[in-house]
Amino acid sequence: MITKYQVIKEEFKTLEFPEAARILQTGGLVAFPTETVYGLGGNALDARSAQKIYATKGRPSDNPLIIHIADMESLRELVKIVPPKAEKLAEAFWPGPLTMIFEKSDKVPYSTTGGLETVAVRMPSNPIALELIRESGIFIAAPSANTSGRPSPTTAEHVREDLDGKIEMIIDGGAVGIGIESTIVDLTAEVPVILRPGYVTVEMIKGVIGEIEVDKGILQQGVLEGIRPKAPGMKYKHYAPEGELTLFEGEEEDVIFEINQRTKELETKGKRVGVIATEESMNRYIGKNIKCIGSRLDEDSVARHLYAVLRDFDQEKVEYIFGECFSSEHFGQAIMNRLLKAAGYHVIQVSSRERCE
Repeated sequence: MITKYQVIKEEFKTLEFPEAARILQTGGLVAFPTETVYGLGGNALDARSAQKIYATKGRPSDNPLIIHIADMESLRELVKIVPPKAEKLAEAFWPGPLTMIFEKSDKVPYSTTGGLETVAVRMPSNPIALELIRESGIFIAAPSANTSGRPSPTTAEHVREDLDGKIEMIIDGGAVGIGIESTIVDLTAEVPVILRPGYVTVEMIKGVIGEIEVDKGILQQGVLEGIRPKAPGMKYKHYAPEGELTLFEGEEEDVIFEINQRTKELETKGKRVGVIATEESMNRYIGKNIKCIGSRLDEDSVARHLYAVLRDFDQEKVEYIFGECFSSEHFGQAIMNRLLKAAGYHVIQVSSRERCE
């Protein structure tokens, strides 16, 4: 199969959408940009399309898919009830990087929900994504357009690296704006629960609906074996580079010292080492492969570069990757959540005492 590319930037013409729509309507898969990451789209109400998404990604079938819609009327077709709090959140954050979980209607197949009685839905703000949903006339189930477990794609080239020849079309909309997946909030509980952090923060949601809980697994190892995850990314290792990623937590001076020591030791042995640095620490690291992820003063920049940096290390066959930890508050919580999953929760606490030794 030859993957087709449509370049959708300033020169894009609306007449390109019918082919993508036809592919989706006939059970095929189309990768497309959203404001968060690139999605791998299929017909959400077609069980065979959902199964094809799982097979193409190598994704466990109990990991639910998110359905993308373009208007509120579509939501009412997919769910049993839209709670008042969901109405408020939709008014505040849709279209945008917020996914909400509801009790599913009978229209939604279990193959799309990972066997659950609940369904995850969001309305993207990316104009290409919205136009594709409208043009196709279907609801689009779309996890990230990458091989399962790998860093999510933030450019069409990242999609090509993983899925070239496996899907019918990749729509190139340039680099995405946010760079990490949407916030997921479960509206089926009496008190809504955030299951995955993202650009829409806990504080922002509280400002709209008041009381909310945060799933304890967000900054810890995910759900227990044998339990079906209610949202993507809760149970399985995600976003991981091919090299072994280790995070270091402690005072800045101690973390930099420890990373430099380990880098020197491994490079002396001929190993390929990568260091994830910030603008503030970039010039303080040693080693042959140091990449800047952005500034600690601009968490948006860190999110935009996170997956691209991890993929760059893969391209360069880096065996070991060292990185600093980030704040677990506000948007930093989402960044840290992705880093922890990418590292398989491998975090080393560094103390001044260890540095002196």
